[in-house]
Amino acid sequence: MSNRPTSSRELLGWLWSDYLRPYIWLIALAVFFMLVEGSTVGAVSYMMQPMFDDIFVQGNSGALVWVSLAFLALFSMRGIAGGVQKVLLTYISQASAANLRRDLLARLVRQDSAFHQTHPPGFLIQRVQSDVSSINQVWQIVLTGAGRDLVSLVVLLGVAINVDWRWTAVMLFGVPLCLIPVGIAQRYVRKKASQARDLGADLSTRLDEIFHGIVPIKLNSLERYQANRFSGHMDGFVRAEVKSSVGSATISGMIDIMAGLGFMGVLLYGGAEIIDGEKTVGQFMSFFTAIGLAFDPMRRLANMSAAWQVAAAALERLKELMDAPILLQSPTNPKPAPKGLPDIALTDVTLRYGTAEVLRGLNLRAEPGKTTALVGASGAGKSTVFNLLTRLVDPQQGRITVGGVPVTEMTLADLRGLFSVVSQEALLFDETLKENILLGRTDVSDAELQRVLDAAHVSDFLDKLPDGLETLVGPRGSALSGGQRQRVVIARALLRNTPILLLDEATSALDAQSEKVVQAALDKLSGGRTTLVIAHRLATIRNADKIVVMDRGQVIDQGTHEELLARGGTYADLYRLQFQDGKTVIDPEGTAALTPHAPDLDQPQPGWLRRKLQKLFG
Repeated sequence: MSNRPTSSRELLGWLWSDYLRPYIWLIALAVFFMLVEGSTVGAVSYMMQPMFDDIFVQGNSGALVWVSLAFLALFSMRGIAGGVQKVLLTYISQASAANLRRDLLARLVRQDSAFHQTHPPGFLIQRVQSDVSSINQVWQIVLTGAGRDLVSLVVLLGVAINVDWRWTAVMLFGVPLCLIPVGIAQRYVRKKASQARDLGADLSTRLDEIFHGIVPIKLNSLERYQANRFSGHMDGFVRAEVKSSVGSATISGMIDIMAGLGFMGVLLYGGAEIIDGEKTVGQFMSFFTAIGLAFDPMRRLANMSAAWQVAAAALERLKELMDAPILLQSPTNPKPAPKGLPDIALTDVTLRYGTAEVLRGLNLRAEPGKTTALVGASGAGKSTVFNLLTRLVDPQQGRITVGGVPVTEMTLADLRGLFSVVSQEALLFDETLKENILLGRTDVSDAELQRVLDAAHVSDFLDKLPDGLETLVGPRGSALSGGQRQRVVIARALLRNTPILLLDEATSALDAQSEKVVQAALDKLSGGRTTLVIAHRLATIRNADKIVVMDRGQVIDQGTHEELLARGGTYADLYRLQFQDGKTVIDPEGTAALTPHAPDLDQPQPGWLRRKLQKLFG
């Protein structure tokens, strides 16, 4: 992360150069109408003197018409100018906020896995949605303050000075006294607003976890527990928001107190001059109106200062995210992706997350056009191999090649275009079933789509859906069963038609009937491709061309199913454990045979196998 910017000038400069400059002519037009609106306020206060002195005091009926028409013209100009500038500002603020959201999301999705592990979804949602919204609102306040309110204040003070500069000095004598308290209040608002933003991100993260985990929450009767935890977070958020509001209210309140002191001084000093006949009632009303109207823009400008502190707290976090380096990028001079069926090779690969060593000098090769299975304990590094191949993460040492081309020398798009991935977490979007397969592609013919639907066995359940391919699958595919979701993902992979297939526990969460259908679809999918399979259920990979046994980030054995069983190593131990029934090994194809090698794990002796397997496979 980059250091936080320390000045408002840096923050304003970033927003202006990146997001407001394209709208400079619209901003200029909006400011022009703000100037018109602000000027009319000063003209209204100026017209108070002829209205009182010429019409009400001297009884000049001839002036009644032109003064009335002048007021009508001023208020009409004010209404038109105010309406136009509000529409322009709304467009500018919404369009610039949309651009910021687009850029922020585009940058966040390019970050690596480590970034997203330390920045939960709720945190990022809060940044993209709430923080950008707060800045969007402040831009309207800042531009309005810089245009209409500042001009109104200057014009109204000009009218007041024109009436009597001494009255104006008396009115504003309290302004210097407010500068230090206002500065202290601004820093307080920024601090509390920053705390509120962090707590708001925590709330978003908590909600994201609750709604995504609603089923286990219900099954474990955790409704009250989760509600209480959320309530605790909410209490902290409310306290931070209230404290921020106290600071903002303090700034506005000091302006009102200053106004009260000023009016009191003017009445005591100017009232005596009016009684003595040195000033007219019209002059006093013009001055009083100008100063009275001046405190509204003055108050809004003070509130703008508080609002900017709130926005600056959000803006600091946004700029941090925008400045966060993207560690995994395409090379500047990439090599073309390999053609045909590529092999896969990892040579002396070492990967660490912090101080934890996940892979330790790993050497692995997958033959082109063949199926290579990875087995081993949880944490052995199997899924990490998939992440390395697709460059979701880069190793600290070693070399990874696909078709002889190092993965770091291909563009990310070309590299990932070589892979189709089917995992146990069948990720579907809350779109139609058809869109979940096509994923935005428009070049797929009906015949080609039907082919992948049939091959993936999606056609088997399509008629049972209310709207067929146009059926909405629900959040994360919740409207479909586990087996149906897996078949949709397989259809997606078939449509991609990539040379390499990665299968990560693709059938581990399915019942026997669904597994049989999905496995048939996977067999069709893996045909003619370089395939890597991660599996704990060894029955699904017994026909693999090569089985690689991993432990603690290293390859400890490899061979065919029969070769590994014959060697009697870790794979044979795991295989016998999975299919042990008393002293009879149950073959996954349904045959039973006595095994003299596997002990009865329900008996206390011998305990070597139990200890070994517990150590290796948890």
